[in-house]
Amino acid sequence: MSKAFIDFLESIVAAENILLEEPMHKHTTFRVGGPAEVFVTVENKEQLEKIIKYLNLVERPYFILGNGSNLLVGDKGYRGVIIRLGGEFNTLKTEGTLLTAGASVLLSAAAREAMENGLTGMEFASGIPGSIGGGVKMNAGAYDGEMRQIVESVQVMYKDGSILDLDNETMEFGYRNSVIKNRPYVVLQVSLRLQPGNREEILARMNDLAARRKEKQPLEFASAGSTFKRPEGYFAGKLIMDSGLRGARIGGAQISEKHCGFVINDGTATAADIAELIQEVSETVKEKFGVTLEPEVILLGDF
Repeated sequence: MSKAFIDFLESIVAAENILLEEPMHKHTTFRVGGPAEVFVTVENKEQLEKIIKYLNLVERPYFILGNGSNLLVGDKGYRGVIIRLGGEFNTLKTEGTLLTAGASVLLSAAAREAMENGLTGMEFASGIPGSIGGGVKMNAGAYDGEMRQIVESVQVMYKDGSILDLDNETMEFGYRNSVIKNRPYVVLQVSLRLQPGNREEILARMNDLAARRKEKQPLEFASAGSTFKRPEGYFAGKLIMDSGLRGARIGGAQISEKHCGFVINDGTATAADIAELIQEVSETVKEKFGVTLEPEVILLGDF
């Protein structure tokens, strides 16, 4: 990493917000991943704009990090710049039935804020371990709820630093998909339109969903949640179970005995173990049932 580039970053953000060769296992829910060449935390839109414009100008690879809950970083790390959104990107505001959250706010925190203000519609997201930014990017969902049902608008930054406001229709939400996945946009903040509700009933619903998650999902292990998208007309977990893969493992990576839709890290897995097991599952299911399982997990860096 050139001194000129570090000097450039230090002219924009505080020196303590710049980390070199930062281990990515600290920043993903899989708890694996080698070092990021540069790991920088930006506090506001102005800092982000300057850095993104420069990185695009010099064609240096970069990745915007949310909560790392849908990310598998290779054991050899990432030769580029990881940008984490801090500061103003971690703020929450409620006005009437409109909840506005910065991109790095956790979905669980936003759901709790909604509950505290007697607003319903976000209970489904209360146990999803991602950020608001990641949640709208992949149209996160659970228990018959999806982000597209509650998003009013999304403020994004284009690669040239310009800021756009996208309404729900412009977001082109699909199953685990949105326009954000297909264009060089960075989510800055999200406005969610919720409905008035009873605080106690909302809390009871959230507690019920948490209990169901605990019963059915391997929350005691590091994972990225559901590893595969749901193929049309099927359930990924059932296909994996019916392929005889319950409990299958490669190194420290294992198909959960509790829920076959989850690849877990038993505490000793490498990123390569996890990637290899994901590949083996896809190939086996394709061979047995002719169904292609597509991973929800983003693979980043060198394996």
